[in-house]
Amino acid sequence: MSLHSPNVTFHERVEGALRDEILHTALDRATGRFQNLRVTALASLPDAERVRDRARLIRAHTLAHLDTYLEQFAAKVEQAGGQVHFARDANALNEIVLEIARQHKVQSVVKGKSMISEETELNHALQAENLRVVETDLGEYIIQLAGETPSHIIVPAVHKTKEQIGALLHEKISIPYTADPAQMTAAARATLRREFLNADMGISGVNFGVAETGTICLVENEGNGRLTTTAPRVHVALMGIERIVPTLDDLSVMLQVLARSATGQKITVYTNLLTGARRNGEGDGPNELHIVLLDNGRSRVLGTEVAEILYCIRCGACLNACPVYREIGGHAYGSVYPGPVGAVLTPALGGVAQWSDLPQASSLCGACREVCPVRIDIPRMLLVERDEAVRAGKMAWWLRLGLRVYSVTATHPALFRLATTTAGWGTRALGAFGKGWLKRLPPPLNGWTQSRDFPAFAKKSFRAQYRESRHAELIHLDDNAFRE
Repeated sequence: MSLHSPNVTFHERVEGALRDEILHTALDRATGRFQNLRVTALASLPDAERVRDRARLIRAHTLAHLDTYLEQFAAKVEQAGGQVHFARDANALNEIVLEIARQHKVQSVVKGKSMISEETELNHALQAENLRVVETDLGEYIIQLAGETPSHIIVPAVHKTKEQIGALLHEKISIPYTADPAQMTAAARATLRREFLNADMGISGVNFGVAETGTICLVENEGNGRLTTTAPRVHVALMGIERIVPTLDDLSVMLQVLARSATGQKITVYTNLLTGARRNGEGDGPNELHIVLLDNGRSRVLGTEVAEILYCIRCGACLNACPVYREIGGHAYGSVYPGPVGAVLTPALGGVAQWSDLPQASSLCGACREVCPVRIDIPRMLLVERDEAVRAGKMAWWLRLGLRVYSVTATHPALFRLATTTAGWGTRALGAFGKGWLKRLPPPLNGWTQSRDFPAFAKKSFRAQYRESRHAELIHLDDNAFRE
């Protein structure tokens, strides 16, 4: 059974990922490099911590006044000659895009990178209407050829090695096999250039929309975004309602932290600012610009304990830093948004009852919060959603029983002393065969020892050691008093 099948459970996907040595090789190569680049890039930003604080304030202020800024943005887009559509949910967005395609008798579509289109499964909707859809971001193009979904917010094909990509391109577009990235990129570029020239519609994502001017900002490194938005006669831009900034000055702050956190660059190679469609006398650009603003649960999240997740600017830094993501990759999460941000956002948008496993996919180490350019407190929100999952009855019976037993034991000192003493004797006896380490625990604790050994309890508990230390300290004080 494929790990991408909806019938595969979260735990089955995780087990499959943990056994995938090629996946680990690919993740180690990419995430480690991005973390190092991020540190270097932030060091080049004067007063980086102050800029991060400013970026957080901008996101907090914008979401607190989101209705006002959305109205302003829509009005400015229309003043500049664009058209704005509001989509309540995924189906509404797909229908809006399909209707635009029907009106213009579109047959071929090129797409820039867009997480919103992944969220709504737009490609499937377009292809069901017999439209040709081609991803033009190199990572997305590779994923499309492989028949897979992205496994990272900014590096969709991070789970593949260059050797795997070389074999895929050889099979799908009939180029000689090579594992050289430059040669593979050149071959893909030559193939995609024809798609740009023949496309009737270009679809892109939006990194930020600027309320004061109606401008949309797209950041990318390949130039495919610029071709997608200017070569076809119709441009459709897909944007989550939370991706607004009030002013161009605010946009400049966000751009300073976005590229540094995402790819370790001071700024991306292409930072595109688009305001309206092509005007009279302009040589390129679309005849029409349509911006589709997607809610899909976002307005419901506002005002809740997890509303802070909407601050996210989709840099992917939290994925690169997360020890869980780095072991299991993006596909194990089973959702469009993987990693720490996805572990909060997916249940927030889709409901904790349906996605109760994702908030558990964290060690709560805090690395995600530390690297987030807008300082989102992801660990706090994971705990909120874990609590919601428990209240919804989404916890295994044995875990509920175990926590109940622990609660009773931990709140009765005599019981706690008895339990720790008994556990100490038992684990030391079993650990004697493994030089102090237990190689195997009984169910349901055997999940731990499938991956690592379990240490035997210390001969002296913390309580006993503290009591002895405190006793020694009191004797020392008495001795000093006697000398005086």
